[in-house]
This record gives sequence, C-alpha cells and structure tokens, in this order.
Amino acid sequence: MRIDKYLWCVRYYKTRTLASTACKKGQVRVNGSIVKPSREVYATDKISLRKNQINYQLTVKDIPPNRVSAKLVDIYRVDTTPKTEFEAQELLKYSKDYYRKKGTGRPTKKDRRDIDDFNTEND
Repeated sequence: MRIDKYLWCVRYYKTRTLASTACKKGQVRVNGSIVKPSREVYATDKISLRKNQINYQLTVKDIPPNRVSAKLVDIYRVDTTPKTEFEAQELLKYSKDYYRKKGTGRPTKKDRRDIDDFNTEND
C-alpha cells in the first residue's frame, strides 16, 4: 500500500491529499529516509511524521484493506511516540495563552491593575 494511503487509512490525515502534501514537504520518513507519496509500506516499517509540531513515531503491524474506524486503528499500527513530545505541546499551548497578541489594543483596567500589582511586588 502507498504511504499516503496508509496514513489516511489509519487516520493520521483527514484526506489523502493532505497525506500526499505532507510526504512532498518531507514531513514523513520511513525507516529514517524521506519518502515520496508513492512509496510502498510493508509490515514492520518504522514511520515517523511531523504533524502539529509533534513528531509521531509508529510501526506498521499490518496493511488495512481500506480506511478503518478509530477503534480498529491499533490493529494496524503501534504508536511509539514518546510522552515528552505531547508534554512539550502542552507547555507550548500554555505559553501562547499567557502572552497578549500584538495589536490587541490597550490594556484593560484589570490588566493595568495586574501590572501595577506586579510592579509593586518587585519593589
């Protein structure tokens, strides 16, 4: 089975077009080498892909006949992604929530009070 079709079948990408595009951009590797979307996938191949700033790593168990439901995905792959990848994503999410976006305007009254409280604590 083609790598783009496999990634679509095991629900890493919503469409085959997205899977093909990821392969063309070099975000998908099989056994350590960057692959084209037409690369054939076999059992025991190790796939690593980068999606949403997470480096997923998986091992192919078997080839599905067609797209499978989310409950049956574990029959066809073993997810070996380290937990540190997901923890780093959580930290990134929290750090983005903390800062104000550029161009959001003046601080509100509450923001000003928080800034004043912070400045008086440091003095």
